[in-house]
Amino acid sequence: MKEFRIAKNDSGQRLNKFLEKAVPRLPGGLMHKYIRLKRIKVNGRRTLPAYRLSEGDMVQLYLNDTFFEAMPEEQAYLQIRQPKAAILYEDAQILLADKAPGMVVHADEAGDRDTLIAHIQAYLYQSGQWDPADALSFTPALCNRIDRNTGGIVVAAKTAEALRLLNEGIRGHALKKRYLCIVHGRLQPPEGRIELFLRRDERRKQVTAHRTQAPGAKTAVTLYRTLAVRDGLSLVHCELVTGRTHQIRAHMAALGHPLLGDCKYGTAEQNGPYGERFQALYSYQLTFAGLPQDSVLGYLNGRTFTVQEVPFVQKYFPR
Repeated sequence: MKEFRIAKNDSGQRLNKFLEKAVPRLPGGLMHKYIRLKRIKVNGRRTLPAYRLSEGDMVQLYLNDTFFEAMPEEQAYLQIRQPKAAILYEDAQILLADKAPGMVVHADEAGDRDTLIAHIQAYLYQSGQWDPADALSFTPALCNRIDRNTGGIVVAAKTAEALRLLNEGIRGHALKKRYLCIVHGRLQPPEGRIELFLRRDERRKQVTAHRTQAPGAKTAVTLYRTLAVRDGLSLVHCELVTGRTHQIRAHMAALGHPLLGDCKYGTAEQNGPYGERFQALYSYQLTFAGLPQDSVLGYLNGRTFTVQEVPFVQKYFPR
């Protein structure tokens, strides 16, 4: 028999949701069956999947030990000796990391476990801020993603309540992200609004831009402003109105000005002379707006966080 004591970070959620995260090896069908058969109880009594857990509740599971064996990817943080989190900001609820181009945020299809979230979890674990035993169904998690070859600000939640609020906030556009990029050529007009329909090709891992509605395509809107022009390159500030996959990369390529170093949407002929390994795109600034003011994250409203040194800006547009 395995017994879990519900801590603060695990309280307030339904029993079935808790079990999905605390015992990920237990299939959903079996979970509901075992609840009916009283092989899963709360405080020694029969319960229902929809029961909302309270701090101090004891969840008893009369299950085979194999259901409690950790999956390898869940322990990636234990293999990291010196975390590389590049922390931009941190408090009791959230952590903002400046992700380096080339690092994946989560394990990818190739099984790369040297991920940003693993480094953040390793940092929090080693600094004593997170103990997996204290929050059985919660682990620090990322709230937004950035492509492997793009750099910039990624938000991590350090508590279950912060994770819930940030996920809701992202869906409600409460996080305003701004990017810097370098494109080939000179944009005309130098400032404007791009509104196209983007359709994702899952097989090619690429999106195509359409000026009119196409099957499966979604509206994508980007605001841009040229900051400087030098030697056939333009430094451009972009703000996302929508947040589609590869949005800025596809939008700039559709205008005939692909990003420097972008081999997926640009050409080898354009990028070859520069020798860049990654596309020149950086999520350099984040503003919080519209989070519930009376919530644990209300203090973030109106705050803006900025990466001061963007490598490709220093290289091609030095002050």
